[in-house]
Amino acid sequence: MSVYLGKRLIYMTLILLAASLLIFSLYALTPGDFISGNIKLTPERKAELREIYGLNKPVLERYALWMKNALHGDLGYSLAQQKPVLTLFNEYLWNSFLLAAVSTFFTWVIAVMIGVISAYKQYSWFDTLVLVAVFAAMSLPSFFIGLFLIKIVAVDLKWLPPGGMLTTGSNATGWAYFTEVIHHMTLPVIVMTILGVGSLTRYFRSNMIDVIKQDYIRTARAKGLKEGKVLFSHALRNALLPAITLVGFELPALFGGSLIIEKIFNWPGIGQLYMSSFSLRDYPLLMGFTMLIAVLTVIGTLLSDLLYRLADPRVRLH
Repeated sequence: MSVYLGKRLIYMTLILLAASLLIFSLYALTPGDFISGNIKLTPERKAELREIYGLNKPVLERYALWMKNALHGDLGYSLAQQKPVLTLFNEYLWNSFLLAAVSTFFTWVIAVMIGVISAYKQYSWFDTLVLVAVFAAMSLPSFFIGLFLIKIVAVDLKWLPPGGMLTTGSNATGWAYFTEVIHHMTLPVIVMTILGVGSLTRYFRSNMIDVIKQDYIRTARAKGLKEGKVLFSHALRNALLPAITLVGFELPALFGGSLIIEKIFNWPGIGQLYMSSFSLRDYPLLMGFTMLIAVLTVIGTLLSDLLYRLADPRVRLH
């Protein structure tokens, strides 16, 4: 295991170095930036800012300086937001994490339950309805579902707020703050869960169909075990093994936020900040965020491999 971890750490380092060079080069070579696009600045002030932030240096020299600062915990300074990039991450990232973590929990619980029942009742009316609902959820765009629920639930029925994280002007603290956040995040969580349940349910259903046809499932039934124990203790455990590989993609999604959903519901997360940075050409923030997603993706892939080894001792890591 220690040899495997050592090799993986070397590979991860090389991958991240290559990713950092690619990310920096793409943004650095893109025409224009926040300074050149700001019509309020005089040519003299633009030249001064370029000198201060080293934007007039060669690309490789700027990359080396950026990497040196990044290794010391400095991802640069956002000119558009007038704050360090890490400070902005600390302000917005956890809001996206909250939204994504809650929706991911409900997505997996619902997908597992529906997938197991649908596989057990294959070709039944329930299975047919599930397949129709799954393909409907996968085909409808996120902005349509979001705006539709805002119209029905928030505008017409007035059950939930249409957006934001807190009520405008709210000074709630403690339990009142907690309940207000829950109240505001309900609609975006519902939309994100609907969007995620579709593909995941189909994935679990297909895995369960393959597993319940295995000989050891017939043996468990022949021993007289209850059907619920056979499905959830024997079949589901093995059907979940391939799903462990999805963990590597869930980690960056948790911190990356949902760009469209956060924009629709005006949720103050990193996704909405990332979208606004594009129009402002705030490259330090864009580079920092993209690099963060790359790091989380590499870490998530390693975690999925280790979790698969723990779940299935027959797997050998080399």
